[in-house]
Amino acid sequence: MRIAQIAPNIFPVPPNHHGGTERVVHDLSTALWSLGQEVTLFAPSDSATELPRVGNYPSLSALEQVHGRVAPGVPAALDALQLEALRVRLEEFDIIHCHGEFAHAALLGERRRHSLTTVHWRVDELDRALFFAGFPDLPVAAISAAQEAGIPASNRMGVVHHGIDRNRYAVSAEPGPHVAFIGRMTDQKRPDVAIRVARAAGLPIRLGGTIDVGNPDYFDRAVRPLLGPEAIYDGPVDDAAKAALLGSAQALLFPIDWPEPFGLVMIEAMACGTPVIAWKRGSVPEIVEDGVTGFIVSSEAEAVDALGRIGHLDRTRIRRRFEERFTSERMARDYLALYQRLLAA
Repeated sequence: MRIAQIAPNIFPVPPNHHGGTERVVHDLSTALWSLGQEVTLFAPSDSATELPRVGNYPSLSALEQVHGRVAPGVPAALDALQLEALRVRLEEFDIIHCHGEFAHAALLGERRRHSLTTVHWRVDELDRALFFAGFPDLPVAAISAAQEAGIPASNRMGVVHHGIDRNRYAVSAEPGPHVAFIGRMTDQKRPDVAIRVARAAGLPIRLGGTIDVGNPDYFDRAVRPLLGPEAIYDGPVDDAAKAALLGSAQALLFPIDWPEPFGLVMIEAMACGTPVIAWKRGSVPEIVEDGVTGFIVSSEAEAVDALGRIGHLDRTRIRRRFEERFTSERMARDYLALYQRLLAA
């Protein structure tokens, strides 16, 4: 099968630090290739991948490293340039799988029936409502049942949970004393809550992740005042640093305050054998098996209580459940089934 994977233009593929969507796109493309499919990745020129790639322009993050904050129109310009590269190659592919949003639907025209769109963000806001209403024939794969509930029935192709390369992370021989938080420093992810929970449980916490460019004052206002010897911010973390941080943690705290469409860091923790304590929002009840791979809570007090029971969970079993449910190979096979349905129709 000749498959085009169309990545966003925000970060390189795979990303260096933050960029869960780009990580998923690369792991999916690599897994499809290993299953014998012919994959072409449309991604920025600063991407470091061995896959066949199309894209002559750098990512938004690369441009910002050179020029600082760029004009608001730059992301739209990058998207237009990428879609032009796709337009002239449309007939080269059996399936076109898009991971960005909006403009590709108009470009695809009659090819929409042999395309798939994965939205890696919440779908309960006005822009997505307008988008789906305008393109009722666009096949869309949800990344969780929670997300699918907000997608119109005419667009739904099914749910495919994310997966990651099974060899990227391994179970640590002996966890350290700390708990971990990894994610954007934003009020959607609530690192301040994670610090308060760890402090109430009498545990040190280490935090990793980028400061959210869309909410830059949140870190200084809500997080920095809580830092200290028992609450250390490690800054952005690449794969190696993430593996060390998660693998050595007693647990991952995931105190989200929004309808999380998936939450990639949860399965990254599970791949390390590290249990997840997550708030009951969005996809969490689909990803965390309460009492097996972690605990699902609804308040800070419940999270503190869960930390007291974290030692009862078997880290080897957590890793095994990751291998059974959340590898990139499983994700690729699920998407292949959707591609085959689209072609058969």
